[in-house]
Amino acid sequence: MHVKKVDHIGIAVRSIEKALPFYTDVLGLPFLGIEEVESEQVKVAFLQAGEAKLELLEPLSAESAVAKFIEKRGEGIHHVALGVEDITERIRELKEHGIRMIQDAPKRGAGHRLERFGRRPRAQHDQRQRSFCGGE
Repeated sequence: MHVKKVDHIGIAVRSIEKALPFYTDVLGLPFLGIEEVESEQVKVAFLQAGEAKLELLEPLSAESAVAKFIEKRGEGIHHVALGVEDITERIRELKEHGIRMIQDAPKRGAGHRLERFGRRPRAQHDQRQRSFCGGE
């Protein structure tokens, strides 16, 4: 199964309010809106970047995965989401290649997309970019 596109890039930030002007005013990216994903304890600002989107991820609590990411690694790229046709089939293929899934099953994330996060083998990739997700 092939990747159709880069769907979005998630960028962990301490404050959307402070980070947003750089992306809108300096880079000129169109702002699409903000939503909270309570299940992940995160606020997400959406920006259009060509055919892909950028998501600024602000933690809503110290216990959120994004807060822990920022505490350990600082602000920056949190994940790259790749669009695939059949997320369930793609997950099966990734597991066959030794990719460990972070979640037990796909779930609805920001923008109501079906997502599943997995970790790449550390020996093969930069540890700062710790996860990817597929969405449909």
